[in-house]
Amino acid sequence: MEKLEPVFELAGRVLLAALFIPAGFSKISGFEGTQGYMEAMGVPGMLLPIVIALEIGGGVLLIAGYKTKLVALALAGFCFVSGFLFHFQPQDQMQMILFMKNIAIAGGFLLLVARGSGTFSLDNRFKKA
Repeated sequence: MEKLEPVFELAGRVLLAALFIPAGFSKISGFEGTQGYMEAMGVPGMLLPIVIALEIGGGVLLIAGYKTKLVALALAGFCFVSGFLFHFQPQDQMQMILFMKNIAIAGGFLLLVARGSGTFSLDNRFKKA
């Protein structure tokens, strides 16, 4: 298993990014609807471009393994905040499942903050240079 660790590190980063990159692009195509939903939940709609940049840009940086600890910390914070703002509704079982999903994903990001990007990453390549 130890020999496969670099592959698992890369796969983990790709799988986490696979959630955020399409979500960012869907927010672009549904910009007005997403903005309206944010505002209905008490979140300023003017933050949407920042959310899109974080999801798409953060996802791409995760795949590349560049500035991984910083990006993972930002995405962990995003998961916590968006989980509480949009899904923490104890009376609604489905929303609580989505809330726990956000919390679990944040946990994965915190592991990246602690461990870094791994062998197959730009962070590792630049560290050696």
